[in-house]
Amino acid sequence: MTTTETQCCPPASELEPLADLEGPAADDELAELAKALGHPARVKILRLLARREACVCGEIVDELPLAQSTVSQHLKKLKDAGLVQGEIDGPRVCYCINPDVLRRLRVLVAAL
Repeated sequence: MTTTETQCCPPASELEPLADLEGPAADDELAELAKALGHPARVKILRLLARREACVCGEIVDELPLAQSTVSQHLKKLKDAGLVQGEIDGPRVCYCINPDVLRRLRVLVAAL
């Protein structure tokens, strides 16, 4: 773990029951999650965070050929969808995957 990676986000809850996989609510949930991933930069950010298995602070911009403001906009969309969690650590925000929501997305896609 580098000095910029911390364990600021909680691990996945192992026994949280998964809600229904079909029906209007599940369809809306899947559509919102898919919409949040609807840009290649957001997919890259999610993969970057998933590979690190820890919070990433400030390194996301270094990994992508995008401006800080653009990365921030993409992170906001991922965070609004619940796929990413952010925690303020002094002057910076550290991001990590929300493993429960990512697991839910995987299950919803698999149920198609």
